[in-house]
Amino acid sequence: MPLFEYLCRKCARRFEALVMGSARPACPGCRCADLQKLVSTFAVGGAGERSSGGADFAADSGGACGSCGDPRGPGSCATN
Repeated sequence: MPLFEYLCRKCARRFEALVMGSARPACPGCRCADLQKLVSTFAVGGAGERSSGGADFAADSGGACGSCGDPRGPGSCATN
């Protein structure tokens, strides 16, 4: 069950949705199904760390990408 990030083309709301099988997500704000799937990053915390529940981890990264050294942070090189 992958977790995807979407942008609603009607109300511009950005949200995450857990997609099960062939289910089609809808915007939780306006219920519109006209969505743009976004490239998203994920964070893996160590022992004792807690996620901030839906925060934009790409904005909080502050470090270079681990695989290519892109200074914009993890996942940035995939959006070039």
